[in-house]
Amino acid sequence: MDTILSSDGAPIAYRRRGEGPPVVLVGGALSTAATDEPLARLLAPRFEVLTYDRRGRGGSGDGGRYAVEREIEDLAAVAAVAGGRPSVFGAGSGGALVLEAAAAGLPADRLAVYEPPYTPGPAGLLFAADRTARVRRLLAAGDRAGAVELFLTLSGVPAATVARMRRAPLWRTLESVAHTLAYDDLLLGDGSLPDARLAEVGARTLVVCGGFSAATARSATLLLARALPRGRHRTLTGQTGEPAPQAVAPVLAGFFGHDAYARQAS
Repeated sequence: MDTILSSDGAPIAYRRRGEGPPVVLVGGALSTAATDEPLARLLAPRFEVLTYDRRGRGGSGDGGRYAVEREIEDLAAVAAVAGGRPSVFGAGSGGALVLEAAAAGLPADRLAVYEPPYTPGPAGLLFAADRTARVRRLLAAGDRAGAVELFLTLSGVPAATVARMRRAPLWRTLESVAHTLAYDDLLLGDGSLPDARLAEVGARTLVVCGGFSAATARSATLLLARALPRGRHRTLTGQTGEPAPQAVAPVLAGFFGHDAYARQAS
């Protein structure tokens, strides 16, 4: 991977592949650039795709005390490598970061987000507050494995699946980035939709959810699309909160300007 320095001097590791209009992929909770590689490979025949390790993950530095503004600067640095006005896609908390960056003035052609984990409504805000408190207690105690397990369980991953994940090599990677769960909590605030900032997002934005996702997640994406000045909504039939790259790639290709490829791939 190549490296670029963010505004505060933190190294941000990124990878570039393909040729064509630039697209930046922004990963969600517990992800690294490697998580986005399957999607990047599908888009690379028509786009120049940049994936990167978000701050504190993989090959990217931490730069000291975390602030949402630093993550926005990291994304801006990667977008500058892409050149021009790239299209940007963010999954999960990466979608929330994309929207925060756009509201702060990130030059982008079009935006797409998949289920940013906002939890609006009284029950949702209580859930977010409880999750944040419990995850932070585990991290403060140095229990990275416990923090990852709790986060996955509260995100709807079945206990049996989490148990299998703990025995897989991937678990070490998840533990290595467990501290960034606290970063995502700061990024998402109390879980409500940041309506004032969303009103500042001028780019056309596609908000996507899975047809098999939880009803609360689908409802949140509908509210999000309505809150964006140029938002539109789409549901991917048969997909969950962790969509298949083969389902996402045609949607992004079409929205980002390659409808012919989208028809061919669908």
